[in-house]
Amino acid sequence: MNTAIKETNFEFPKQTGFYKGKVRDVYMFEEQIAVVASDRISAFDVVLPLPIPYKGQVLNQIAAKFLKATSDIVPNWVTSTPDANVTVGKKCEPFKVEMVIRGYLAGHAWREYREGKRSICGVSLPEGLKENDKLPQPIITPTTKADHGHDEDISREDILAKGIVSLEDYEVLEKYTHALFQRGTEMAADKGLILVDTKYEFGKYKEEILLIDEVHTPDSSRYFYADSYEENQEAGLPQKQLSKEFVRQWLIANSFQGKDGQKVPNMPNKIVKDISERYIELYEKITGEEFVKADTTQLMERIKSSIEQEIK
Repeated sequence: MNTAIKETNFEFPKQTGFYKGKVRDVYMFEEQIAVVASDRISAFDVVLPLPIPYKGQVLNQIAAKFLKATSDIVPNWVTSTPDANVTVGKKCEPFKVEMVIRGYLAGHAWREYREGKRSICGVSLPEGLKENDKLPQPIITPTTKADHGHDEDISREDILAKGIVSLEDYEVLEKYTHALFQRGTEMAADKGLILVDTKYEFGKYKEEILLIDEVHTPDSSRYFYADSYEENQEAGLPQKQLSKEFVRQWLIANSFQGKDGQKVPNMPNKIVKDISERYIELYEKITGEEFVKADTTQLMERIKSSIEQEIK
């Protein structure tokens, strides 16, 4: 029995296009899109060979919860969530940048800082910071949105100079990004977590800027446990994280960082099971709800039917 979605290959009567992302399969129609959250997992911009059971359901349901919880801040693309792995919404024209916002020096930002860089995406950082230290204030460190290959750091100035986003629109994206991060920080704190960093994507639908993609999921965000944060920082210990960073660290330990010539290591069944359990743990921690595994006995039929019923 197939309990994980590696890919989908549906064809619908009114379909106008299809896009396979790193994690999501997107079915396009005249005014709508149907997005299937697969169980693929990516790290260092590379899709790993094995799917992770229930990962897509976790992402889809967390995103649905947070998109609804932030709809008073910024309108979003969603019109319905007809299946545990499916979201249907408005077909937007995406901005070609990802709005990454960081409240702490972790992950990619820490790796850059450790190598001596004191400016990331044109934003200056003070001397003397340690890994996972809280930053003086949240900073936006955008990346390009690459159709293929690696996303690249880019500054606000370069985004505007290259005409990737207009000044008028970019100022709106910055405002929305800070407001969403503040709301996400508050919601995380309510569950005993720290929202460390995250990314937001935006698009336009009939000239209106909408929040698209996912929000505050373990694929787009990093969380620390609040109760042990100060003690671990003072002792110089690693922070317990709810994020995809543990997958990256496993890959690094197995000599893979997505660089040319490196080979993705084999993923033992135990690693796949551990990753699945960590995603479910994050779901339950961040939502405060028990995770209910969707029925996978007729997995593809279930997903296809849910899309057929929603597309007008």
